[in-house]
Amino acid sequence: MICDVLIIKDSLPLLSKSFSNSSNVKNMFSEIDNLIMVSGFFSALNSFSNSFDSLGCISELKMDNSNLKLSFLKDKNLPELIFLASFDSDSELESVQRFLEKISELFLKEYDYDQIKNWNGKLDHFKAFKTVIEQEINEEEIVEQKKHDIQAFNWLTSFEIDDDDDIQVKEEIEYIEEIPEFYKYIPTSTTNLTIGVMKNYLTGDISYRVYDKIDGTKSVNEIGKNLQMDQIKVYNICKNLVKMGFISFN
Repeated sequence: MICDVLIIKDSLPLLSKSFSNSSNVKNMFSEIDNLIMVSGFFSALNSFSNSFDSLGCISELKMDNSNLKLSFLKDKNLPELIFLASFDSDSELESVQRFLEKISELFLKEYDYDQIKNWNGKLDHFKAFKTVIEQEINEEEIVEQKKHDIQAFNWLTSFEIDDDDDIQVKEEIEYIEEIPEFYKYIPTSTTNLTIGVMKNYLTGDISYRVYDKIDGTKSVNEIGKNLQMDQIKVYNICKNLVKMGFISFN
């Protein structure tokens, strides 16, 4: 599980988002003084490793006093940006690195060079991007669940099945393969605001396109097919719209 995401620019915390209730994580990332120290430390660490070509780039650190590991990625387009994530022992470094690469790509797609370069140093300046991070975290969790289901499926089918056990195992396999319940959910608008006005509240073109298709009759599955978009992404966007009070699920 990814516990925290931190974006650093010029040794300062540009954006921080926590997904853990752990007291160790809270002490480290929740207070601004700690964030500044952490940001400065990792910026210095990256600068040190870059000074020696033979060392390469540092991508992971282990914290002795907890089960957390830290992975970070320096953006190739903007070297002054560092994307950092803390994660527990259940997550693989490769998966966390892919996640950070995706976050880096989306961040630079959402904000242009001048916006980042002229950042005023305030933590809330890019707070709208937290919604994007939440969506990606949700997708990561669903992907990990699918991997777990596939492993369970392979484990079940690896046994020689007696006739007496055949029905029970088939039920387990059918449960794993069935369509997720959220495919059937029907999002309904709870506001009278016009779609033009709503665009001011939505972050990114994808959220706007999904909201535009919500009419109280189409399911998450139907909206995904209509937009040629993954149903998981549609569902995650809808969940954020529910949190914002713009829609509800029937």
